[in-house]
Amino acid sequence: MSSSFVEALRSTLHLLVTLDPQLLQIASLSLSVSAAATAIGTGLGLVLGAWIAVNQFPGRRAVLVVLNTLLALPSVVVGLLVYLLLSRAGPLGALGILFTPAAMVVAQTVLVLPIVTALSRQTIEDAMRDQGEQLRSMGAGRLGCALILLWDERMAMLTLALAAFGRAISEVGAVMIVGGNIEGVTRVMTTAIALETSKGDLPLALALGVVLLSIVLLLNALIALLREWRVRADEAYA
Repeated sequence: MSSSFVEALRSTLHLLVTLDPQLLQIASLSLSVSAAATAIGTGLGLVLGAWIAVNQFPGRRAVLVVLNTLLALPSVVVGLLVYLLLSRAGPLGALGILFTPAAMVVAQTVLVLPIVTALSRQTIEDAMRDQGEQLRSMGAGRLGCALILLWDERMAMLTLALAAFGRAISEVGAVMIVGGNIEGVTRVMTTAIALETSKGDLPLALALGVVLLSIVLLLNALIALLREWRVRADEAYA
């Protein structure tokens, strides 16, 4: 192991142990932006997904095809579209939020919205096949069925929200385009890692990578625990 690599690891450990202010600022901005985007995207996605699941309308199949296609929407394309919308010449240019955290929230919301909508739609639709007839026999309308099933599947929805947060916080392309990676303003963990690596500042890049991996690991652990809890709860009610 080369001495330079060992020194980089020591510097990384020092940044983590001493809670370097720059490291904390970047990490806190990442968390706040992704949390806001996840809250907005999850709220909208659950409503849209539930509505699509319990309603039949002309063009529904085409909507589902488009929705499933958007699951693989490249983040750089999202960044480009949001940039065009928020630029001075764009329809939302008057808001003046390009190259601000608000623009990053918009971009991440656009990224997570199709994921939450598509997966919640599938979950509610599957639950509707099992419980829909019973709910309708009890007098529940379509809106009532959607609300009841959303509540019944709340653990699955929470798992979906955690997955959406993981998608948002690990994204780099869209926030780089609409945020500009401005130090102290719009620099988040993923964009900072890319920049610091290109500059050769490996300690900060590694420290941010450790924090990001820790967050993703925690999210996956929570998702696994929620799934296990749901399985045990279903077995107990069976």
